[in-house]
Amino acid sequence: MSTPIVEETDVKVLFESEASFWPDDKADYLPAGNSIYSAILSRNEAVKDAKRLKTFLELRDKYVKKKVLFEDPLFPANDSSLFYSQTPPMKFEWKRPSEICENPQFIIDGANRTDICQGELGDCWLLAAIACLTLNEKLLYRVIPQDQSFTENYAGIFHFQFWRYGEWVDVVVDDRIPTCNKQLVFTKSFRKNEFWSALLEKAYAKLHGSYEALKGGNTLEAMEDFTGGVTEFFELSDAPKDLYTIMKKALERGSLMGCSIDALSASDMETRTEHGLVRGHAYSIIGLEECDEVAKDSRIRLIRLRNPWGWVLWKGPWNVNSKEWSTISTADRDNLKKQTVEASEFWMSFDDFKRNFTKLELCNLTPDALQGDERNTWTVSVNEGRWVRGSSAGGCRNFPDTFWTNPQYRLQLYEEDDDPEDGEVVCTVVVALMQKGRRMQRHKGVKFLTIGFSIYEMCGQNQHLQKDFFLYTASKAKCKTYINLREVTERFRLPPGEYVIIPTTFEPHQDGEFILRVFSEKQSTSEAHANKEIEHDGIQGEKRKKPKHKLIQPEEETEEEKQFRAIYKQIAGEDMQICANELKTIMKNVLAKHSEIKTKEGFSLETCRSMIALMDTDGTGKLNLQEFKHLWKKIKEWQLIFKRYDKDKSCSISSFEMRNAVNDAGFHLNKQLYDIIAMRYADEHLNIDFDSYICCFVRLEGMFRAFNAFDKDGDGLIKLNVLEVRAALCLMLRFSSCLYFFIYSITRL
Repeated sequence: MSTPIVEETDVKVLFESEASFWPDDKADYLPAGNSIYSAILSRNEAVKDAKRLKTFLELRDKYVKKKVLFEDPLFPANDSSLFYSQTPPMKFEWKRPSEICENPQFIIDGANRTDICQGELGDCWLLAAIACLTLNEKLLYRVIPQDQSFTENYAGIFHFQFWRYGEWVDVVVDDRIPTCNKQLVFTKSFRKNEFWSALLEKAYAKLHGSYEALKGGNTLEAMEDFTGGVTEFFELSDAPKDLYTIMKKALERGSLMGCSIDALSASDMETRTEHGLVRGHAYSIIGLEECDEVAKDSRIRLIRLRNPWGWVLWKGPWNVNSKEWSTISTADRDNLKKQTVEASEFWMSFDDFKRNFTKLELCNLTPDALQGDERNTWTVSVNEGRWVRGSSAGGCRNFPDTFWTNPQYRLQLYEEDDDPEDGEVVCTVVVALMQKGRRMQRHKGVKFLTIGFSIYEMCGQNQHLQKDFFLYTASKAKCKTYINLREVTERFRLPPGEYVIIPTTFEPHQDGEFILRVFSEKQSTSEAHANKEIEHDGIQGEKRKKPKHKLIQPEEETEEEKQFRAIYKQIAGEDMQICANELKTIMKNVLAKHSEIKTKEGFSLETCRSMIALMDTDGTGKLNLQEFKHLWKKIKEWQLIFKRYDKDKSCSISSFEMRNAVNDAGFHLNKQLYDIIAMRYADEHLNIDFDSYICCFVRLEGMFRAFNAFDKDGDGLIKLNVLEVRAALCLMLRFSSCLYFFIYSITRL
C-alpha cells in the first residue's frame, strides 16, 4: 500500500510599512473603473444603466461650460472619506488649491521625487513607490495624464490612471484636499503651490475607499498599481550572490524598487536602529554606483536611497558628514553629490544596505529575468477565481482533507525555451497569485490573507482532481513560502507537459477573491481545470429514443408499501392529495420509522414546497400517491449517497464532500455552482444536514428538468426567445424559490 506524501509548507507573516502619525447632477457621474466584484455571481454583470459612462474629458467640458467647479459625489469632502475607525484627530477643512495659495500649479518643471513629502498618514509605502515612479517619465505620465491644469479648461476636476487586476482604470477626483490651518495634512510637495502629488494620493485613497485605508502597506502594491508589472520579493538575508547586478539591471530596465526593515512585532513599528533607520518604514531605491577607493586600489559599491519623510535619518558610514567621502576620487565624489538632489536622499555601501535592511521589493515591467541580457516576448493568461468557505477554501497542503477542493487551473507547456541551460529542455513560466479587494474592505476588519500555490504534474485528467491524487503525488513546484502579501510571485523552469496550479490560502475556510496570472516565454495555455458547463446524465450526447411500447408487470405490494399507503391515506384525506403542510407531516412519520435517516428539526416547509413543485406533474400544487411514491424513490436513492459521506453517523455531511455527493447523483456542475451550494446550504460549522441536502437535490433535479424542457435537440445547448424566457421563469417558479440558481445556470451555458 502506498504511503501518503508529506510536504512541508513554509509560512511567513509580514508587518506592513506604516511609519507616521496618524454634487450636482449625480446621475451624470459614474466611476470610471470596474468595481471589485463581491458576489459569486460576478461573471453575470448586472443590467447596465441606460446612461452612458462619462469620461474625464466629457465631465470636465461640461463643468467648464456651466462655469461650475466639480464636486465628486462618490468621494465627498467630509470625514467619511478620511477615516472609518476613528474620529478625526484634528479639525479638517477641505480646500481647493486656489484657497490654499496663490498661483496653484499642477506640475512645476516636471514631476520628480522632490515633490513627494509625507504628511500625517502612514502611507510611506505608497510614497516610496511614487518616488520610484518619477525616475521613469513614460511610466509616470501613464499614471498622471498631462492634459490637466489649474488654468486652461479648469473645472476643479482631475484624473489619474491605475492598473487594477488586469486592466487600467481612470479615477476622477475633485481638487478639494484635506487641510488644517490652510496647510496640507497629508502628502505635499516642497513647493507650496504644486499639487500633483497631493491629488494623486487622493485618487489612490478614493480607489481604496478612504485615506485611512492607505495606512500601512507594502511598496509592491503601489508599484504594481502604477505599472501592471511583475513583482519580486527578496529576503536580503538570503539574497542571491549577484544581487547588485540584478538591481543594477532592474534600474536600467525601468523597474521600481523599494526596501524596508521588518518590525519584529507591532510594538516594534517605528523604532530606530542604532544607525537611525526606522523599522516598518519604506524607503525608495534611487540609484547604484561603483566608485574607486583611491588608497585601497579597489572599487566600492554604493546605493542611494530616499526617505519619504523628507529628511535623512542614516547615521552610519557614507552619511553626509562621514569620513568615507575622502576615500574616493574627487570625480566620483562630485558625481555622487550631484545625484543627491534633495535632503531626503542618502548613500550607503551596498554591504551596509544588505546588513541593515531585511526586505527588497522589486517590480519589473516584464517578467524578463534580471540575471541575463536577453529580452523575451511573454504570453500571459489571466484567471479570476474565488475561495469560498465550506466549498473551495481548502487551505494549504497541511490540510489534506480539504486541500483538493481548492480551485484548480490546468497549465499546458508545449514550447521549450530557446536557450536551454545545460542542454535541459525546459519551459520558463512565472506564476503570480494576487488577492483582490482586501484593502478596500479594511473598514470591515479585513486583512491580507496568507496565500501561496503549488504546481502538480498531471496527464490527461480532465476532471477536478480528487483527494487521493494529492495524497500520493508530490508537487512538481511551489512558492517558497506562504505570506500575507497582496501578491506571491515565483519563476519556474519546468519540462514541457501538463500541470495543474492550486492557488490556496494557508488556513482553510477563508473567503477571498484572487487573480492568477501565468507568464510564459513561449506559448502556453492556462485555464480553470474542470470548469465544465452544467450537464446531467443523458443531457448531452445522443438523444434517447423512446421505446414504442413497454409491458409492465404488476408487482405485489410489500409490507412496507402497505404501511406507506396506509399512512398516506391517513394524511391525504378524502381528496387523496397532499399539500406542503401535509407532506411535512407525512415525511416526519415516515422518517420516524427509518432511524438511519434523521433531520435536526424535520423537513422545513420550504423543502416540502420544493418537493411538491418537482413531482407535481398535473399542476394541482399537490401530490397524488404515485407522485409521492416517485418522490420517495428519489429520496431513498439520494439517502444512500448521503450515508456514504456521513461517515461519523452525525446525520450531516461536510460541505466539502457535497461536491462528490452531487457528482454521485449524476449532476455535474461548474465550480461557481459548487460554491453557491456551500454558501446556501451549509451551517456555521460547514455541515449540511439531511433536510438541506434533500432540498438542494430537489432544486438541482428541477433545474435540469427545466433545462431539458427547452433542450429540444438534446445537444446540451438552449436558445430562448422572449416568450420562452418567460416560460422558463414560470417553470422555475414551480420548481424552486431559488430562481437565481437557474438564471445563473443558463447564462453559463
